[in-house]
Amino acid sequence: MLINQWVPAAHQGDAIGDSARRVRDLLRTMGHESELYALTIDDGLRGDVRPFSDAAATRGEATIFHYALPSPMTEAFAALESGRVLQYHNVTPAAYFAPYDPSLFRLASLGRDELATLSGRVDLALGDSEYNRRELEALGFERTGVFPIAVDTSRITQPAERPALDTMLDDGLVNFLFVGRIAPNKKIEDIIRLAEFYKRYVDAYYRFIFVGRFDVVPRYYSMIRALMAEFRLLNDRFLFTGPVSDEELAVYYRHAAVYISMSEHEGFCVPLLEAMAADVPVLAYSAAAVPDTLGGAGVQFAPKDLEYAAELLGQLAFDDDFRARVIAGQRRRLADFGDARITRELAALLQTLS
Repeated sequence: MLINQWVPAAHQGDAIGDSARRVRDLLRTMGHESELYALTIDDGLRGDVRPFSDAAATRGEATIFHYALPSPMTEAFAALESGRVLQYHNVTPAAYFAPYDPSLFRLASLGRDELATLSGRVDLALGDSEYNRRELEALGFERTGVFPIAVDTSRITQPAERPALDTMLDDGLVNFLFVGRIAPNKKIEDIIRLAEFYKRYVDAYYRFIFVGRFDVVPRYYSMIRALMAEFRLLNDRFLFTGPVSDEELAVYYRHAAVYISMSEHEGFCVPLLEAMAADVPVLAYSAAAVPDTLGGAGVQFAPKDLEYAAELLGQLAFDDDFRARVIAGQRRRLADFGDARITRELAALLQTLS
Protein backbone atom coordinates (compact mmCIF):
# COMPACT_ATOMS: atom_id res chain seq x y z
CA MET A 1 0.00 0.00 0.00
CA LEU A 2 1.24 3.52 -0.80
CA ILE A 3 0.78 5.78 2.21
CA ASN A 4 1.84 9.42 1.96
CA GLN A 5 2.09 11.94 4.76
CA TRP A 6 1.78 15.71 4.47
CA VAL A 7 3.19 18.32 6.85
CA PRO A 8 3.03 22.06 6.07
CA ALA A 9 6.63 22.59 7.26
CA ALA A 10 9.48 20.13 7.78
CA HIS A 11 11.88 21.59 10.34
CA GLN A 12 14.70 19.78 12.11
CA GLY A 13 13.82 19.18 15.72
CA ASP A 14 10.11 19.89 15.19
CA ALA A 15 7.99 17.28 16.99
CA ILE A 16 5.39 16.93 14.23
CA GLY A 17 7.87 16.52 11.40
CA ASP A 18 10.07 14.20 13.45
CA SER A 19 7.04 12.04 14.26
CA ALA A 20 5.97 11.92 10.61
CA ARG A 21 9.42 10.78 9.50
CA ARG A 22 9.44 8.07 12.18
CA VAL A 23 5.99 6.87 11.11
CA ARG A 24 7.18 6.78 7.49
CA ASP A 25 10.12 4.59 8.47
CA LEU A 26 7.87 2.24 10.45
CA LEU A 27 5.47 1.98 7.50
CA ARG A 28 8.36 1.01 5.26
CA THR A 29 9.45 -1.61 7.79
CA MET A 30 5.90 -2.99 7.67
CA GLY A 31 6.26 -3.44 3.90
CA HIS A 32 4.41 -0.36 2.67
CA GLU A 33 5.58 2.36 0.33
CA SER A 34 5.63 5.70 2.11
CA GLU A 35 6.85 9.25 1.49
CA LEU A 36 6.65 12.53 3.39
CA TYR A 37 5.81 15.81 1.61
CA ALA A 38 6.07 19.40 2.88
CA LEU A 39 5.51 22.94 1.64
CA THR A 40 8.69 24.23 3.25
CA ILE A 41 11.70 22.05 4.02
CA ASP A 42 14.84 22.79 6.03
CA ASP A 43 18.01 22.45 3.98
CA GLY A 44 19.19 19.56 6.13
CA LEU A 45 16.03 17.58 5.34
CA ARG A 46 15.87 18.09 1.58
CA GLY A 47 17.14 14.61 0.87
CA ASP A 48 14.65 13.08 3.29
CA VAL A 49 11.43 15.02 2.68
CA ARG A 50 9.88 15.67 -0.72
CA PRO A 51 8.40 18.99 -1.87
CA PHE A 52 4.62 19.19 -1.94
CA SER A 53 4.84 20.47 -5.52
CA ASP A 54 5.79 16.92 -6.57
CA ALA A 55 2.81 15.43 -8.44
CA ALA A 56 3.28 12.15 -6.56
CA ALA A 57 2.11 13.84 -3.35
CA THR A 58 -1.55 13.27 -4.25
CA ARG A 59 -1.19 9.68 -5.49
CA GLY A 60 -1.26 7.83 -2.18
CA GLU A 61 -3.81 5.12 -1.52
CA ALA A 62 -3.94 6.74 1.91
CA THR A 63 -2.77 10.21 2.94
CA ILE A 64 -2.08 11.26 6.52
CA PHE A 65 -2.32 15.03 6.86
CA HIS A 66 -0.70 16.47 9.99
CA TYR A 67 -2.66 19.58 10.92
CA ALA A 68 -1.34 22.26 13.26
CA LEU A 69 -1.64 25.51 11.26
CA PRO A 70 -3.49 26.88 8.22
CA SER A 71 -1.93 26.21 4.81
CA PRO A 72 -2.83 25.46 1.17
CA MET A 73 -2.53 21.77 2.05
CA THR A 74 -5.89 21.84 3.83
CA GLU A 75 -8.04 22.32 0.74
CA ALA A 76 -5.84 20.00 -1.32
CA PHE A 77 -6.31 17.31 1.31
CA ALA A 78 -10.10 17.74 1.35
CA ALA A 79 -10.12 17.39 -2.45
CA LEU A 80 -8.60 13.90 -2.36
CA GLU A 81 -11.08 11.20 -3.31
CA SER A 82 -10.34 8.66 -0.57
CA GLY A 83 -7.94 7.50 2.12
CA ARG A 84 -7.97 10.89 3.88
CA VAL A 85 -6.59 10.56 7.42
CA LEU A 86 -6.39 13.76 9.44
CA GLN A 87 -3.97 13.80 12.37
CA TYR A 88 -4.67 16.79 14.55
CA HIS A 89 -1.83 18.20 16.66
CA ASN A 90 -3.89 21.07 18.08
CA VAL A 91 -3.88 24.81 17.50
CA THR A 92 -3.18 27.05 20.48
CA PRO A 93 -6.35 29.06 21.30
CA ALA A 94 -6.01 32.56 19.90
CA ALA A 95 -6.91 34.19 23.23
CA TYR A 96 -3.45 33.39 24.59
CA PHE A 97 -1.87 35.66 21.98
CA ALA A 98 -4.38 38.54 22.19
CA PRO A 99 -2.42 40.66 24.71
CA TYR A 100 0.91 40.18 22.95
CA ASP A 101 0.78 39.70 19.17
CA PRO A 102 -2.16 40.52 16.83
CA SER A 103 -0.63 38.56 13.93
CA LEU A 104 -0.30 35.36 15.97
CA PHE A 105 -3.81 35.93 17.31
CA ARG A 106 -5.08 36.05 13.73
CA LEU A 107 -3.04 33.01 12.67
CA ALA A 108 -4.38 30.92 15.55
CA SER A 109 -7.94 32.07 14.81
CA LEU A 110 -7.58 31.13 11.15
CA GLY A 111 -6.06 27.80 12.14
CA ARG A 112 -9.09 26.76 14.14
CA ASP A 113 -11.53 28.09 11.53
CA GLU A 114 -9.72 26.19 8.77
CA LEU A 115 -9.72 22.97 10.78
CA ALA A 116 -13.50 23.17 11.04
CA THR A 117 -13.81 23.22 7.24
CA LEU A 118 -12.51 19.63 7.13
CA SER A 119 -15.44 18.27 9.14
CA GLY A 120 -17.34 15.86 6.90
CA ARG A 121 -14.53 15.88 4.32
CA VAL A 122 -12.16 13.26 5.77
CA ASP A 123 -12.38 9.50 6.12
CA LEU A 124 -10.83 9.36 9.59
CA ALA A 125 -9.87 12.08 12.08
CA LEU A 126 -7.24 11.31 14.70
CA GLY A 127 -6.02 13.33 17.63
CA ASP A 128 -2.56 12.63 18.99
CA SER A 129 -4.19 12.67 22.44
CA GLU A 130 -7.64 12.01 23.80
CA TYR A 131 -7.85 15.74 24.50
CA ASN A 132 -7.38 16.48 20.81
CA ARG A 133 -9.79 13.73 19.79
CA ARG A 134 -12.52 15.27 21.92
CA GLU A 135 -11.89 18.63 20.27
CA LEU A 136 -12.33 17.04 16.83
CA GLU A 137 -15.55 15.43 18.00
CA ALA A 138 -16.83 18.78 19.26
CA LEU A 139 -16.18 20.26 15.80
CA GLY A 140 -18.40 17.64 14.18
CA PHE A 141 -15.87 15.06 12.96
CA GLU A 142 -17.64 11.69 13.03
CA ARG A 143 -15.01 8.94 12.75
CA THR A 144 -12.41 9.86 15.35
CA GLY A 145 -9.64 8.10 17.22
CA VAL A 146 -6.28 8.60 18.94
CA PHE A 147 -2.90 8.06 17.31
CA PRO A 148 0.02 9.26 19.45
CA ILE A 149 3.05 11.18 18.27
CA ALA A 150 5.89 8.79 17.43
CA VAL A 151 8.73 10.20 19.51
CA ASP A 152 12.32 9.18 18.91
CA THR A 153 13.84 9.53 22.37
CA SER A 154 17.30 8.38 21.25
CA ARG A 155 18.31 12.01 20.69
CA ILE A 156 17.76 12.57 24.41
CA THR A 157 19.51 9.43 25.64
CA GLN A 158 22.51 9.65 23.29
CA PRO A 159 25.92 9.87 25.04
CA ALA A 160 26.55 13.46 23.94
CA GLU A 161 29.85 15.06 24.93
CA ARG A 162 29.84 18.80 25.56
CA PRO A 163 32.57 19.34 28.20
CA ALA A 164 32.11 23.09 28.57
CA LEU A 165 28.33 22.76 29.01
CA ASP A 166 28.79 19.84 31.42
CA THR A 167 31.14 21.94 33.55
CA MET A 168 28.78 24.92 33.58
CA LEU A 169 25.78 22.83 34.66
CA ASP A 170 27.68 20.77 37.23
CA ASP A 171 28.56 23.67 39.55
CA GLY A 172 26.55 22.74 42.64
CA LEU A 173 23.31 24.48 41.69
CA VAL A 174 20.13 22.40 41.27
CA ASN A 175 18.99 22.57 37.64
CA PHE A 176 15.28 22.78 36.81
CA LEU A 177 14.39 22.40 33.14
CA PHE A 178 11.71 23.54 30.71
CA VAL A 179 11.86 22.73 26.99
CA GLY A 180 9.72 24.49 24.40
CA ARG A 181 9.10 27.88 22.89
CA ILE A 182 8.53 30.81 25.25
CA ALA A 183 4.85 31.36 24.48
CA PRO A 184 1.83 32.53 26.49
CA ASN A 185 0.07 29.16 26.73
CA LYS A 186 3.20 27.68 28.33
CA LYS A 187 2.69 30.03 31.31
CA ILE A 188 6.38 30.75 31.81
CA GLU A 189 5.36 33.49 34.23
CA ASP A 190 4.09 30.77 36.57
CA ILE A 191 7.51 29.08 36.48
CA ILE A 192 9.00 32.44 37.48
CA ARG A 193 6.49 32.72 40.34
CA LEU A 194 7.27 29.13 41.30
CA ALA A 195 10.96 30.05 41.40
CA GLU A 196 10.21 32.89 43.80
CA PHE A 197 8.36 30.55 46.18
CA TYR A 198 11.09 27.92 45.84
CA LYS A 199 13.81 30.46 46.64
CA ARG A 200 11.84 31.82 49.59
CA TYR A 201 10.79 28.56 51.23
CA VAL A 202 12.94 25.68 49.94
CA ASP A 203 16.47 26.41 48.71
CA ALA A 204 18.58 29.28 47.36
CA TYR A 205 20.95 27.17 45.24
CA TYR A 206 18.93 26.74 42.06
CA ARG A 207 19.04 27.37 38.32
CA PHE A 208 16.01 27.47 36.00
CA ILE A 209 16.81 26.58 32.38
CA PHE A 210 14.50 27.36 29.46
CA VAL A 211 15.53 25.58 26.27
CA GLY A 212 13.78 26.84 23.14
CA ARG A 213 13.07 29.93 21.10
CA PHE A 214 12.28 33.08 23.06
CA ASP A 215 11.77 35.37 20.04
CA VAL A 216 8.40 33.95 18.92
CA VAL A 217 6.33 36.38 21.02
CA PRO A 218 8.70 39.26 21.94
CA ARG A 219 6.24 41.20 24.09
CA TYR A 220 5.53 38.07 26.13
CA TYR A 221 9.24 37.45 26.69
CA SER A 222 9.64 41.09 27.77
CA MET A 223 6.87 40.56 30.32
CA ILE A 224 8.72 37.52 31.69
CA ARG A 225 11.89 39.57 32.11
CA ALA A 226 9.94 42.37 33.79
CA LEU A 227 8.45 39.89 36.26
CA MET A 228 11.92 38.59 37.11
CA ALA A 229 13.03 42.15 37.80
CA GLU A 230 9.95 42.76 39.97
CA PHE A 231 10.87 39.74 42.11
CA ARG A 232 14.53 40.81 42.12
CA LEU A 233 15.58 37.39 40.87
CA LEU A 234 19.20 36.91 39.86
CA ASN A 235 19.53 36.87 36.08
CA ASP A 236 22.37 34.37 36.16
CA ARG A 237 20.05 31.82 37.78
CA PHE A 238 17.69 31.89 34.78
CA LEU A 239 19.12 30.62 31.51
CA PHE A 240 17.20 31.19 28.26
CA THR A 241 19.20 29.22 25.71
CA GLY A 242 17.31 29.74 22.46
CA PRO A 243 17.36 26.77 20.03
CA VAL A 244 20.02 24.13 20.74
CA SER A 245 21.39 21.07 18.96
CA ASP A 246 20.19 17.57 19.84
CA GLU A 247 23.53 16.93 21.53
CA GLU A 248 23.19 19.99 23.76
CA LEU A 249 19.57 19.14 24.53
CA ALA A 250 20.67 15.70 25.73
CA VAL A 251 23.17 17.37 28.08
CA TYR A 252 20.53 19.70 29.52
CA TYR A 253 18.25 16.74 30.26
CA ARG A 254 21.16 14.80 31.76
CA HIS A 255 21.86 17.56 34.27
CA ALA A 256 18.21 18.35 35.13
CA ALA A 257 16.96 17.52 38.62
CA VAL A 258 13.30 18.06 37.66
CA TYR A 259 11.39 18.86 34.47
CA ILE A 260 8.71 21.54 35.01
CA SER A 261 5.52 22.17 33.03
CA MET A 262 3.15 24.93 34.09
CA SER A 263 1.45 24.99 30.66
CA GLU A 264 -2.29 25.51 30.48
CA HIS A 265 -2.72 24.34 26.90
CA GLU A 266 -0.96 21.36 25.31
CA GLY A 267 -2.14 19.07 22.55
CA PHE A 268 0.40 16.40 23.53
CA CYS A 269 3.69 17.88 24.95
CA VAL A 270 6.61 15.84 23.62
CA PRO A 271 9.12 17.14 26.23
CA LEU A 272 7.21 15.18 28.87
CA LEU A 273 8.19 11.96 27.07
CA GLU A 274 11.74 13.22 26.60
CA ALA A 275 12.04 13.90 30.32
CA MET A 276 10.75 10.43 31.11
CA ALA A 277 13.26 8.92 28.67
CA ALA A 278 16.05 10.82 30.42
CA ASP A 279 14.87 9.67 33.87
CA VAL A 280 14.11 13.24 34.90
CA PRO A 281 11.12 13.39 37.25
CA VAL A 282 8.28 15.55 35.93
CA LEU A 283 6.36 18.17 37.90
CA ALA A 284 3.37 19.26 35.81
CA TYR A 285 0.24 21.31 36.14
CA SER A 286 -2.54 18.92 35.18
CA ALA A 287 -4.30 20.63 32.26
CA ALA A 288 -5.34 20.01 28.64
CA ALA A 289 -3.51 16.94 27.22
CA VAL A 290 -0.90 16.71 29.97
CA PRO A 291 -2.85 14.04 31.92
CA ASP A 292 -3.32 12.04 28.68
CA THR A 293 0.41 12.06 27.94
CA LEU A 294 1.60 11.34 31.46
CA GLY A 295 -1.11 8.77 32.10
CA GLY A 296 -0.71 8.98 35.86
CA ALA A 297 3.09 9.21 35.75
CA GLY A 298 5.17 12.08 37.07
CA VAL A 299 3.84 14.40 39.76
CA GLN A 300 0.75 16.28 38.60
CA PHE A 301 -1.17 18.88 40.55
CA ALA A 302 -4.28 21.06 40.23
CA PRO A 303 -5.43 23.66 41.08
CA LYS A 304 -2.38 25.79 40.40
CA ASP A 305 -1.18 26.36 43.94
CA LEU A 306 2.42 27.47 43.38
CA GLU A 307 3.40 27.40 47.06
CA TYR A 308 2.37 23.74 47.12
CA ALA A 309 4.18 23.18 43.82
CA ALA A 310 7.37 24.62 45.34
CA GLU A 311 7.16 22.03 48.12
CA LEU A 312 6.71 19.27 45.52
CA LEU A 313 9.67 20.63 43.56
CA GLY A 314 11.87 20.46 46.63
CA GLN A 315 10.71 16.93 47.40
CA LEU A 316 11.52 15.78 43.86
CA ALA A 317 14.92 17.44 44.02
CA PHE A 318 16.04 16.14 47.41
CA ASP A 319 14.01 13.08 48.46
CA ASP A 320 15.82 10.19 46.78
CA ASP A 321 13.17 7.56 47.58
CA PHE A 322 10.39 9.76 46.24
CA ARG A 323 12.41 10.49 43.09
CA ALA A 324 13.04 6.81 42.53
CA ARG A 325 9.33 5.95 42.80
CA VAL A 326 8.38 8.72 40.36
CA ILE A 327 11.06 7.69 37.85
CA ALA A 328 9.95 4.04 38.04
CA GLY A 329 6.39 5.08 37.20
CA GLN A 330 7.61 7.22 34.32
CA ARG A 331 9.57 4.31 32.88
CA ARG A 332 6.43 2.18 32.88
CA ARG A 333 4.46 4.92 31.14
CA LEU A 334 7.17 5.53 28.53
CA ALA A 335 6.87 1.93 27.38
CA ASP A 336 3.37 2.78 26.10
CA PHE A 337 4.93 4.99 23.41
CA GLY A 338 7.40 2.49 21.98
CA ASP A 339 7.64 1.34 18.36
CA ALA A 340 5.67 -1.83 19.09
CA ARG A 341 2.58 0.17 20.04
CA ILE A 342 2.94 2.60 17.14
CA THR A 343 3.25 -0.32 14.70
CA ARG A 344 0.11 -1.97 16.12
CA GLU A 345 -1.78 1.32 15.87
CA LEU A 346 -0.64 1.81 12.28
CA ALA A 347 -1.77 -1.68 11.31
CA ALA A 348 -5.19 -1.08 12.90
CA LEU A 349 -5.47 2.31 11.17
CA LEU A 350 -4.76 0.88 7.75
CA GLN A 351 -7.19 -1.97 8.37
CA THR A 352 -10.02 0.53 8.89
CA LEU A 353 -9.24 2.11 5.51
CA SER A 354 -9.02 -1.10 3.49
